[in-house]
Amino acid sequence: MNKPLLVMIASLMFAGSAVALEGDASAGKAKSAPCAACHGADGNSPAPNFPNLAGQGERYLAKQIHDIKSGERSAPLMAGQTDNLSDQDIADISAYYASKTASTGQTDPALLEKGAAIYRGGIADRSVPACAACHSPTGQGMAAAGFPALAGQHADYTIAQLKAFRAAADGREGRTNDGDTKTMRTVAFKMSDSEIEAVASYIQGLHH
Repeated sequence: MNKPLLVMIASLMFAGSAVALEGDASAGKAKSAPCAACHGADGNSPAPNFPNLAGQGERYLAKQIHDIKSGERSAPLMAGQTDNLSDQDIADISAYYASKTASTGQTDPALLEKGAAIYRGGIADRSVPACAACHSPTGQGMAAAGFPALAGQHADYTIAQLKAFRAAADGREGRTNDGDTKTMRTVAFKMSDSEIEAVASYIQGLHH
């Protein structure tokens, strides 16, 4: 996928998101204290069902928090956690986590070859694009465009999100905050459970 097309997709995908404010990482450290129980003090979650936030792009983090607050993204475990956050609070918390270093897990050796093939090359016969096209070969994402970093993310969390996007694409309750382009819903809909599990395991072991 060429760069101009990626920029166009990103602009559509994140259109209508909150106006970006400049975040203060120092202020965000104090404001993020309630987040530490699930996401870790430095943004590296000790539990595989909660996402690592460390090293994530500010734009992406801010959008997710805004989406959870507005209800655009369903996150029952976050109920009430974002209600009292101002736009500046969200910007500061996002800046804090973006400033931290993400930890890296391990890829299941049995899933390495399959996961790497999907991440790097997609699934040609179903027109599934390579994950690397938007999230970079090393999984660092494209922060300016709002595409999230994936490297080191817990496999369990990644699996849950891909299945949530797939469910929504199939008309069931799921995750729909990937914009009008429905990029992630379209991708996940074409993937089997075993393919999702393989690429999620590969992502868990990526370094950026």
